[in-house]
Amino acid sequence: MSRRHYNLPPLTTLSAFEAAARHLSFKNAAEELSVTPGAVSHQIKALEGDLGTALFQRKHRGVELTEDGKALYDALASSFTRISKTLATIRDRATVEKVTVGSTTAVAALWLSPSVIRFWREMPEVNVDQLSQDRPFRDRPDIDFFIRYGRDGNGDLSHTPLFRDCLVPVACPEVADRLAGASLEDLAAERLIHLDSEDRSWTTWPEWFQQLGYTGTIPIDSRVNSYSVALQRARKGAGLVLGWQRLIQPMLQSGKLVAIGPHLQIAPNKFYLVGRSDEDLSESARALKDWIIQEVQDGSV
Repeated sequence: MSRRHYNLPPLTTLSAFEAAARHLSFKNAAEELSVTPGAVSHQIKALEGDLGTALFQRKHRGVELTEDGKALYDALASSFTRISKTLATIRDRATVEKVTVGSTTAVAALWLSPSVIRFWREMPEVNVDQLSQDRPFRDRPDIDFFIRYGRDGNGDLSHTPLFRDCLVPVACPEVADRLAGASLEDLAAERLIHLDSEDRSWTTWPEWFQQLGYTGTIPIDSRVNSYSVALQRARKGAGLVLGWQRLIQPMLQSGKLVAIGPHLQIAPNKFYLVGRSDEDLSESARALKDWIIQEVQDGSV
């Protein structure tokens, strides 16, 4: 057989032998390696031929290691164990450099993703995974932290306040121009796009009208379960959306949506960064967390 730098036989033969010696069974070794018992036998015969010695004693009910086989197995088992531990250390080190952050689809699209991109440009060695979903993040140990409106019900999670938003009706420019200065009664008569979310912390149209003193009927003509979809419908002139001014600032600045004054309400809850405590976060996760907080304070998001 050809030799390489360490004068070793092919690693496939060593791997087949190690598995067969550990199980003392060609059949079990074949199952572990996802090959046939004949393939394992062929590899071991090739290794024995290369070494010029028998490694197994074939018996009617199985196999046993010869003295040379025991010596080779002890060396391989020890070496493979060290290699395995080294690989685990390398994988763990790589995992430390990965951060996972969650948010709703709207938060991801409107400001979290741009913020993460800016972070990546400054720290390209850190891999950031984003998870976006419009339902609460429950039982997700793979997430370092997530952005949430209102406090999470899990008191064990760390809560870092980000900002408090303002709630105002928004619509496409044509509808907003028509309703400029409209009364609450006029707004209630419009097609209102309602967000139907599992997360009950989000302020609804009825709650918004009630807080402003309106006690009339609030029709429910249109429901969606995604705030991103609600915003897209409003852009197309399909109705009014309860707008979170800071959250949708990019769409307001671009003119895709326009706030309808003068009615405005301070949101009852804040947006929070929720997740593991700082001491349980990796260095990379703490760096991203600090980045997001600083961007909020600077007004970038």
